[in-house]
Amino acid sequence: MKTFAHDSGGAWVSSAPDLLRSRDDRLLGGLVFAVASAVSFGMSGALARGLLDTGWSAGAAVLARLGLAALVVAPFGAMSLRGQWGLLRRNAGLIVGYGISAVAGAQFCYFSAVAYMQVGPALLIEYTAPAAVVVWLWLRHGQRPGALTLVGAALAAVGLVLVLDLLSGTQLSIVGVLWALGAMVGAASYFLISADHDNGLPPLALAAGGLLVGAVVMGLLGLVGLLPMQATSAATTYAGRSVPWWLPVLALGLVTAALSYTTGIAAGRRLGSRLASFVALLEVVAGVGFAWLLLGELPRLVQLVGGVLILAGVVAVKLGERQLTREPAAG
Repeated sequence: MKTFAHDSGGAWVSSAPDLLRSRDDRLLGGLVFAVASAVSFGMSGALARGLLDTGWSAGAAVLARLGLAALVVAPFGAMSLRGQWGLLRRNAGLIVGYGISAVAGAQFCYFSAVAYMQVGPALLIEYTAPAAVVVWLWLRHGQRPGALTLVGAALAAVGLVLVLDLLSGTQLSIVGVLWALGAMVGAASYFLISADHDNGLPPLALAAGGLLVGAVVMGLLGLVGLLPMQATSAATTYAGRSVPWWLPVLALGLVTAALSYTTGIAAGRRLGSRLASFVALLEVVAGVGFAWLLLGELPRLVQLVGGVLILAGVVAVKLGERQLTREPAAG
């Protein structure tokens, strides 16, 4: 509860210790939400891989995940609009694009990638998206990156070569890499669309709309036969133990999607998009950790070194972005 002090002018003002305490509580709460979001997102690859190994198709796994998440998040998205339904009409194209590319496309490509390669490398390839965003903004909008951003992009490129283990001559799944690069494109569109603050659409409404559109699109593609939708009731195996099929399905929808999106939005509002995006890098660490615990997958040492370089490159890209945004103000 806040306390107030009476100043010399007769006004009641919040005392400095209470303001600092409130700021610290907000920061701590934001960090808790951000870590929860990153860890729960990171679990998705390992859970999906278990279903894929029993005969599920990537399309069916994504549809189950999006459908369950949409059911949970949609009421909160509707409440966040506060009756301003016109925002949905004005941003219909944005919501559809977000649902197709950033939600359904990114998840389908990622799940397809882990069917051909390990979870860790697939996730690391996807997380080169910030560097791809820099290149897109440079080519499309002429936003020339600074030196730190270029260094970060170079580090990420070197890290990608190591993650793919191209130097040792190890057999590489080209199909898996292509799917992972598709997931990277979807993730890049997620960053670009999420950074648009001018549409007036509440973040929860955008998340709910994207999940609904993604689920509907995946369902329609399955109905017309363009996307395989195979699912089985066979038990899945994680860490050497069999579990019923519905358990990872529920976890995919409720934990790795609904919980991840809502806690991620809560973190962004408390920490700001920049700090929240830094903490979100824990998703890569969590993804590798869950793949090791649940599937027994662990990238080779050279791939882990490459992963560190990719993360360092992403951090440098984001720091370079921060410098770029500050330059106009300095003038």
